[in-house]
Amino acid sequence: MIWHDIRHPEDPELDRLAERYHLHPLHIEDCRHGGQRAKVEEGTDYLFVVLKPVKLAEECDLEVGDLDIFLGRDYVITVLEMENCSELIARLDQLRSTNTTRADQLFYKLFDGVVDSYVPLLDKFSDRIDHIEDQVLEDPSPLLLEQIFGTKRNLIGMRRVLSNTRYVFNDTQPTETDLIARDLWPFLRDVYDHLARNLDTVEMERDLLTGSMDIYLSSVANRTNQVMKVLTVLGTIALPSIVVSGFFGMNTSDLPFAKSPYGTEIAILLMVVSTGILVAFLKKFRWL
Repeated sequence: MIWHDIRHPEDPELDRLAERYHLHPLHIEDCRHGGQRAKVEEGTDYLFVVLKPVKLAEECDLEVGDLDIFLGRDYVITVLEMENCSELIARLDQLRSTNTTRADQLFYKLFDGVVDSYVPLLDKFSDRIDHIEDQVLEDPSPLLLEQIFGTKRNLIGMRRVLSNTRYVFNDTQPTETDLIARDLWPFLRDVYDHLARNLDTVEMERDLLTGSMDIYLSSVANRTNQVMKVLTVLGTIALPSIVVSGFFGMNTSDLPFAKSPYGTEIAILLMVVSTGILVAFLKKFRWL
């Protein structure tokens, strides 16, 4: 078994391999134009498989790349279209040191490695959701809302990747191809179980994120209601003082205590007494 590991799709070695193994030109074109969905296509005597490695960028955005695999009877060609993916590159280097004598075994290990690389990302999303749930009640800020939408967008991207990758297993059934020996199918079914579990995890995390979004909206609404309540109570409490001061400020003659040397003190006393009566009234009806 010969493994041709190409780390850049523009490598001229890919053209020489295409001529040597009679690879279809459309498959070579798919290798050099990223953004393909996870899929399996059958060539003359090989399988063309596209897997989707993912990573988180510094801005916590999900980046999805392509790992193209040509699986023949005695050869495997891998074309990595994702730059700066240290985890996947380390996985490829590790596989080089293993004793793999069959092409289908190497394909299984590549498939399993890509699927296993999804688990740390889902763990990071879970930790971020836990942080969001803690902050959504304490400090429901616009920055937190941006984090909620960003995480939800990443989970949607992960769900798309996992859903398409699941079809890779369905399209490589024993009835479809004889390039994968039957003794490997229990191992591939294990990879399928991992995919199904990852999909369940994504769905659960999306539900938790939706619940956090509802809590955020409720917290913002409750805070707004609390602010309106305080402003309303303050305005209501100040109403007697406004009435009294407005009454004594009218341009009319013969007002009560207008000619008294203690008129100001009496007016202030009226404000305090009337405000105290109103506060007692509000407390009686539990409005304050």
